[in-house]
Amino acid sequence: MVSDFVKGAGQHAFPDNIRKGIRLHRAIDAFTDTHPATREAKEVFRSHYRLYATAFVDVVYDHFLASDALHFSDKGLARFVQGVYQTLDDHQALLPERFAAMLPWMKSQNWLYNYRFTWGLEKSFGGLVRRALYLDDSITAMRLFEGHRDRLLECYKAFMPEVHAYASSFEA
Repeated sequence: MVSDFVKGAGQHAFPDNIRKGIRLHRAIDAFTDTHPATREAKEVFRSHYRLYATAFVDVVYDHFLASDALHFSDKGLARFVQGVYQTLDDHQALLPERFAAMLPWMKSQNWLYNYRFTWGLEKSFGGLVRRALYLDDSITAMRLFEGHRDRLLECYKAFMPEVHAYASSFEA
């Protein structure tokens, strides 16, 4: 969860298990960015969002994962999310400052669970646009998602088993 808030050698300030998680996160990001299914999915967003297309695809994949019955039942996702929030609370002192400041909002609005809903995806697109430089429109992203939902879902289905196998075999 904190990897995107830790730059370069900043990972060395963390205990071994968190450093391993940061390395895994970065390896998954690299795997994701170069995967053929992700490259295809990025084409849906590229003409409107250029370099941010990858970030929109990441959010779409999170949405599909959160609503994927093969990975999470409704109750299973709720338990998983509460476990993530509890782990973050238990390690509050280790969290990067920007992430720690965001965490109360994440929990109170239950971002992780609400990824499963289309309205949660829409809110995530809005948050991505607010944090990005040079972007001011998330409505187009939602229209692109809705217009290409089946194509994006097929990309997710092609990608997910491969990233799961990659992550399972990863040695940090």
